[in-house]
Amino acid sequence: MTGILGALADAWAEIRVHKLRVLLSLIGIAVSVAALTGVVALSEYQRQFQTEQSDRFGGRAATLVVGITAEDGTPVDPDAFDERFTRAAERFGFSHTARIAQGMVVPVQLPDGIVDVNSRLIDPLYSQIHREQLLEGRWLRDDDVEALSPPVVITEALWDRIGRVPLPQHPTLTLAGPAGGTYQVVGVVPRQGLGDEELRVDILYDAYRARVDALPEGAWPQYEIWLDTAQVDEIAPVLAMDLRAGLPEGQIVSVSRSDWAAQPGALDAQATFEMVTGGIAAVILALGALSLINIQLVAMRQRVREIGVRRAFGATSGRVFFSVLLESLVATTVAGLVGIAIVVAVLRSEWVVTSLFYGIQDIPPFPMRAAFVGLAASIVVGAVAGFIPALVALRVKVIDAIRF
Repeated sequence: MTGILGALADAWAEIRVHKLRVLLSLIGIAVSVAALTGVVALSEYQRQFQTEQSDRFGGRAATLVVGITAEDGTPVDPDAFDERFTRAAERFGFSHTARIAQGMVVPVQLPDGIVDVNSRLIDPLYSQIHREQLLEGRWLRDDDVEALSPPVVITEALWDRIGRVPLPQHPTLTLAGPAGGTYQVVGVVPRQGLGDEELRVDILYDAYRARVDALPEGAWPQYEIWLDTAQVDEIAPVLAMDLRAGLPEGQIVSVSRSDWAAQPGALDAQATFEMVTGGIAAVILALGALSLINIQLVAMRQRVREIGVRRAFGATSGRVFFSVLLESLVATTVAGLVGIAIVVAVLRSEWVVTSLFYGIQDIPPFPMRAAFVGLAASIVVGAVAGFIPALVALRVKVIDAIRF
């Protein structure tokens, strides 16, 4: 133990004496470790971002979609099945369910005339199941059904068409047709990408049905349930049997998962991203290690006299070996810690993360895995970069100090 502590003390003393040489040789290591740590951390943020994007389309893991159709293509009474589904949801104790009716078009009065706009009828919990993100305002609520002017959520493109009236000024939409009337705009969904000019209005399911007795022709209702991933495989077949029991002849109930976790190869893209970026970071780290080894070997040739004198004063081979090895090890560890600290400081900024991953909602904390990987890499590089010069130092004899 005393020998190890002595070797550490010698290594630290050498680092303090050769500050400039150590600094120049370790800049590359610090940058390489920072790159490796940053890549591992960014892969975690990428996974979260990809998960959220997938949730917006298919629902969170695990989301079950329940639909009903007729074999002959005739319309199915949605109210009768709605009662059946509600009773089943109560028996199973589902906490997150939502009705969605799509395939609808409603005429909307815009400044340039009446325009047919796509529409969806949805329940409030749809926003939680799909991580709906709003540009402005709020999402629909259960008590909105009591409003004289039912609240609606519209797309940013439709908001542009009505002049982007600030939501605190309570902008309204006038709908024609069976559900005609005045609706208050309470939320705006942002564009999902360049060129997204979809005109759509989302209406509370119960608010629409309070005005209209039946769904329009061509609309198809479905139900979504957000469940625990550990239970979904057990609940899905039982729920399907429950909903099919006693159905009129010719009607078909489908129960399937729509979330990303149920898709084959869902994690392949993430694994590929980690492999490519991790490989690039490993190459950078290897180049930094080779540079450090070269510098250490050159420096060792200049330290022959010093090591020969130490051997003359009784320094053992083991003491010299570990002194040179630990000098490199301590230096690279310090450089690694500096690189990790820089990455942590940068990525803890919410502005940086949201700029890199636009639209991310739940920003995860800085992954400790990234810090451990960076620290382990700096230690391994230090051990490799110090081992070869340490072997060279073992061959230095007392007579070499006289020659130099």
